Amino acid sequence: MSPFRIAPSILSADFARLGEEISNVIAAGAGLIHFDVMDNHYVPNLTIGPLVCEAIKPYATVPIDVHLMVKPVDRIVPDFAKAGANIVTFHPEASDHVDRTLGLIREHGCQAGLVFNPATSLDHLDYVLDKVDMVLLMSVNPGFGGQAFIPAMLDKARAARAKLDAYKEKTGRHINLEVDGGVKIDNIGAIAAAGVDTFVAGSAVFGNPDYKTVIDAMHTEITKALA
Repeated sequence: MSPFRIAPSILSADFARLGEEISNVIAAGAGLIHFDVMDNHYVPNLTIGPLVCEAIKPYATVPIDVHLMVKPVDRIVPDFAKAGANIVTFHPEASDHVDRTLGLIREHGCQAGLVFNPATSLDHLDYVLDKVDMVLLMSVNPGFGGQAFIPAMLDKARAARAKLDAYKEKTGRHINLEVDGGVKIDNIGAIAAAGVDTFVAGSAVFGNPDYKTVIDAMHTEITKALA
């Protein structure tokens, strides 16, 4: 198994054929299914909820990676856990008590993660790494698909990886580092070189008729960048 995972965002999939889309993208090599939840409150858009997560669960033979762009966050966590989420990530700004929300996610049997907007400081990680399984860096401002990658996020990825590596050295526990926004074949190598191991890709995957070709090309670029 490659330690690098491509996580196609179903926000860019054909919702009329969602189960089939998920089966196809997993067959093409997806390591996770990324599930974007927006509430038209924390972000200016409205997407999908626990019922859709429950509906796709039978098709998802890889983990479902739920990204909550909602505020407040605690109320909805148990619903997604029950609906079949495997990983639940949220924005620290959306929680009154970040440590408590991380604990709540883990109590419900999911891996827990924090999401950082482009201008959000990584300092939120300093006292909660024992409850964090995934760090997600937004490389666009959240709320809409199809935006361009913000190049300054490569420095942020390096800084996050340094924090996570220092923690691993102390504890032996690996925390995944994920990037979401504007990830494409032509920049995924640079993102991997900055220390990222999980890559959310929406339109880059679902916008191409041949999912396998795209995902294979992404893995090739990662391998080349790290050679």
